[in-house]
Amino acid sequence: MSKEQNSGFRSSGVLLVSATHLLHDIYSSFLAPLRPLLIEKFGVTLALASLWDLFQRIPWFFNPIIGIIAEKTAARYFVILTPAVTAVSMSLLGIAPSFVMVSILLFVMGISSAMFHVPSPVMIKKLSGRYTGRGMSIFMFGGEMARTLGPLVITGAVSWWGLEGTWKLIPFGLVASFILFLRLRKINISSDLHKSEKRPEYWQTVKKYLPFFFILVGITLFRSIMKSGLTAFLPTYFYIEKGESLWFSNTTLAVFQLAGAVGTIFSGTVSDRIGRKTTLLIISLLTPVLMAFFVMSSGLWSFVFLVILGFFVFAPGPVLMALVQDVSKDLPVFMNSIYMTISFVSSAIAVVFAGLIGDWLGLEKTYLISSFLALGAVPFVLMLKRRK
Repeated sequence: MSKEQNSGFRSSGVLLVSATHLLHDIYSSFLAPLRPLLIEKFGVTLALASLWDLFQRIPWFFNPIIGIIAEKTAARYFVILTPAVTAVSMSLLGIAPSFVMVSILLFVMGISSAMFHVPSPVMIKKLSGRYTGRGMSIFMFGGEMARTLGPLVITGAVSWWGLEGTWKLIPFGLVASFILFLRLRKINISSDLHKSEKRPEYWQTVKKYLPFFFILVGITLFRSIMKSGLTAFLPTYFYIEKGESLWFSNTTLAVFQLAGAVGTIFSGTVSDRIGRKTTLLIISLLTPVLMAFFVMSSGLWSFVFLVILGFFVFAPGPVLMALVQDVSKDLPVFMNSIYMTISFVSSAIAVVFAGLIGDWLGLEKTYLISSFLALGAVPFVLMLKRRK
C-alpha cells in the first residue's frame, strides 16, 4: 500500500464493507422483536428466553481462534459467506418447533456472526488510513442501522406471512452473498493482514496488553448491563409490561436503534478530534442519567429520553474499536478478536442477568438498577492513557 493510500481515507472500500455490515446485521437482529412471540409460543420465562442470547454468543468465546485463522487467510471470504449463513439460520426461527431448535439456530448464527465481526473492523482500519475513528463510525453506523431496519423487516414479515412464514426472507440473504462475491472477491483488503517471517507470538501479545484488556472488560461489562437489557427486552417491556401492540413495541426498538446509529456516526469522528478517553468519559457519565430519566418519565417525555439515550448508549462502539486499533501495532486481527470476545461475552452475561432480575423485580426496576451499575464504567475509563 502506498504512503498516500495509507494516510488517506478510501471511502468506496469503507462504504462497501459497512454496507455488508448492514446486510448481515439486519438478519442477526431478528431475535429481540421475535422474542415476545417466541415466549408466548413456547411458554417460557424471561430468564429462560434470555438464554437464547447466551447460546448465540457461545461461539464468540472462540473469537481468538478465528482471529488467528483470519491473520493467515484472505478474510474477505468470511465477509462474503456469512450473510447467507446468518440469513438462513435467523429466517428459520419462526418455524422452529421447540426451544431447543431455536437455540441451535442461534448457535449457528453466532458462529457466522463471529466470523464476520472479527476481521471486518481491521479491514476498515486499513481502508481508513489515519482516520480510524471516522471509518469505525461509518462501519458501526451500518450495524446500528441494521438493528433499526431489522425489527421493521421481521415485523413486516410476520404481519404478511405469519410467524411460520419468516423463512421466506432466506432468498434475500443468498442473493446478497452472491453479489458480495462478485464485488469483494478481487479486493485484496485483507491479503496483507499478516506478513511476517517471524512466528506470531499470540500469548506474548495477550500478556503485554493484559492491563488494557482489563480496562476494556470493566468498561464493557458495566455498560452492557444497561445496553443489553434495552436491546434484548425493549419490545418485551412495551409489549408485555406496558400492554402496547407488537408494531408499537418493535417500532420503539427501531427508533432506539436509529438514534444509536446516529450516535455512532458522530462518536468516532469526535474521538478523532478530542480523544478516545474524553469521548468515552462524557458518554459514560451521561448515559446512566438518561436511562434513569427514561424509566421515571412517561408519555412523550419517555419517548424523547429513549431517543437521546439511544444516541449515547451505542456511541462507545466505534470509539472502543478505534482505541483497540490504535494500540494494535502487531496482530491487529487477533487483538480485535480479543476485544470482540470481551464485548460479546459481557453482553451475554448482561442479558442473562437482566432476564433474571426482570423475572424477579420486573423490567422497569431492572432498567433502574442497570443505570446505577453503568456508573461503574467511569473508573475504568479514567484508567485509560491519553493517546494522540
